[in-house]
Amino acid sequence: MKDALTYDVAEFSEGNFRQGRVTAIQEVPLTIRLNGHEVVTLLCTGKHPKFLAVGFLKSDGLITDRKQLKDIRVEEEPERLMVHVETSHDPFKLQPLQRSITSGCGKGTNFGRNVETISSTTITTRLTVTPEQILALVAELHERSTLYMATGGCHNALLATPEKILIFREDIGRHNAIDMICGQCFLDNIPTEDKLIVSTGRVASEILLKAIRLGVSILVSNSAATRFSIDLARRTNMTLIGRVRQGSMVVYNHGGRIAGL
Repeated sequence: MKDALTYDVAEFSEGNFRQGRVTAIQEVPLTIRLNGHEVVTLLCTGKHPKFLAVGFLKSDGLITDRKQLKDIRVEEEPERLMVHVETSHDPFKLQPLQRSITSGCGKGTNFGRNVETISSTTITTRLTVTPEQILALVAELHERSTLYMATGGCHNALLATPEKILIFREDIGRHNAIDMICGQCFLDNIPTEDKLIVSTGRVASEILLKAIRLGVSILVSNSAATRFSIDLARRTNMTLIGRVRQGSMVVYNHGGRIAGL
């Protein structure tokens, strides 16, 4: 499935129209079914559907342990995807199912419960990073953003150590990109306590919740953080950095993990 298509268009500039061509990012409905129940339909590029589905369920608290997974099956149709996930437990025992349709830019099905649960968490990981390492990771994130350069219509996220990028993902929603990373770490048993997430787009509270669920202690973005996410970061001792530009950044909460601060 292609992640972008090219179209003939009319472009207006300097007072005149001319013919041109643009590349538009793919948008595919991906429906997640958990134990036969339809949970959510995500609008995404269609890339890495297994990682995205499992990452969404993990971020939403519907699966918590790798041993709970019995089967994952991707069903591909011409204009949509369906991911069937089977588990050994009842994920809806404590939380009624609430279907939703989202581009990965909104709250999950269990947002209220996730906030309540995670607010009592205290992150104690002793990872440290320098400002220079943060700037270098953000610069490399932009260098790898080839789909954004072609379409101008996607977000990007990466999992890294302070010295090295390990996973890079891109999608129409910044939530989707982080969920892909979450799903891959969950399925491939990749440790996350000594890693950080670098992302594009504003840091709303849902993004911070996903980072905490993933198990990282440092979240970095080139954009701003919301009030709720700043308060939640300070409540949980999550290191939160935003508005990273060439040579500058805003540290909303450092948690003792920023060298020299």
